[in-house]
Amino acid sequence: MDITLDKKENNEATLNIRLFPGDYEPKIEQKVKQYRKQVNLKGFRPGKVPAGVIKRMYGKAIKVEEINELLAQSVPSYIQENDLKVVGEPLPDLSEAEKIDWENQSEFSFSYDLGLVNDFAYDLSDQVTVTKHTIGLTDETIDESIDNLRNRFSTNEEVDESQAEDTLKGSIQLDSDTTHETEINTSMVPEEKRDQFTGLKVGDSVTFDIRSVFPEDTDVAFLLGKQHDEVADVKSDFTFTVAEITRPVPAEINQEFFDQIFGKDAVSTEEEFRDKVRENIKENYDRESDALLSRSIRNHYINQTDIQLPEGFLKRWILSRQDEEISEEQIDEQFGDYLQDLKWSLVSEKIAKDEEVQANHEDVKIKARELVLSQFGMQGSQFGDDERFDPIVDNYLKGENGNNYMQVFNQVQSEKVFDHIKEKVTIEEKEVTVDEFNQVAEETK
Repeated sequence: MDITLDKKENNEATLNIRLFPGDYEPKIEQKVKQYRKQVNLKGFRPGKVPAGVIKRMYGKAIKVEEINELLAQSVPSYIQENDLKVVGEPLPDLSEAEKIDWENQSEFSFSYDLGLVNDFAYDLSDQVTVTKHTIGLTDETIDESIDNLRNRFSTNEEVDESQAEDTLKGSIQLDSDTTHETEINTSMVPEEKRDQFTGLKVGDSVTFDIRSVFPEDTDVAFLLGKQHDEVADVKSDFTFTVAEITRPVPAEINQEFFDQIFGKDAVSTEEEFRDKVRENIKENYDRESDALLSRSIRNHYINQTDIQLPEGFLKRWILSRQDEEISEEQIDEQFGDYLQDLKWSLVSEKIAKDEEVQANHEDVKIKARELVLSQFGMQGSQFGDDERFDPIVDNYLKGENGNNYMQVFNQVQSEKVFDHIKEKVTIEEKEVTVDEFNQVAEETK
């Protein structure tokens, strides 16, 4: 066997392979012997079919099978033995393969396009500085969160005259003989149209242009009691008659409210309640801050690491893997994001290898337990030692033919790499407002 590598520009290469009879004929003879033992052919005793007959009947198929198997072993072996850093998978030259005369040729030539990655270095030291944006927690934020919780657990009371945020129940006139019982939540009405629905009393009627108040088909269908596909052409005025007006009343701050939010007797005073709300908000802010820090680290290493990728090869490889027909224009739309993901994958894999960062089975089980418990609305720290969940966790990891296990493993491995980087580089904390944080998060996408 003769294998040569022809390196080209743009980090591409062609792997050329020449096979000679001595490379594949011994394997063919061995396979013919197996066929002789297995084939039942009229006129011959079992296991006594002549080799020549087997070759005439199955020789071409055996040759194709054995040569393909030889190639399947030789290509990755050459890549590994020569420490070639490849991306994607080798792309065979199909036009060359189509010209092969399998019955008459004794020597064969094959070629594969490869995409290579340059040797690159990264800086994993305290000389690298990444900013961690933390959200300042104010009393106003606590008050706003408590107000939101009170509104979420509000109750409705009947009132005599409608205001903004009220719900109007009544009937809408569909035609001269037909009405439909429905309701209008004034908070869903555009602000410039809301005056039409305030100041109304039971028995009052209001006529309005339905599309100026409810431009979406979904809302119109609900209001009229029709199917979504029945209202596309509905554009006329409608008259609504009020039968009942209800107003949301925020929940009172009392023990019942405390129990609804945090569970029975978890807190018993307003001060404890505020502290618990503060704690939960801080946990959420910390998670968002950590997630943004990880994105900042990712972006830093993508932008500051000199990784040269074979873009032309990668586009051809992506096209070759698509089950459905996809155009080059469609690939171009997402290719930039794909390159970013690939660069980070290469950097993180190299860091994990160089720094010996590796997730293990126990790490995967712990993370899977957290995921399973979260589906039940539970915290892993509360049930970490409860063995009742072990069968559920094991079944989850075995699900989807092992894909669940690999997804959790990859998630744990990624978290370990980020945690390791955070220990090595310099993290500078900067307190920001929620709006400033959201702006940074948008810029870091």
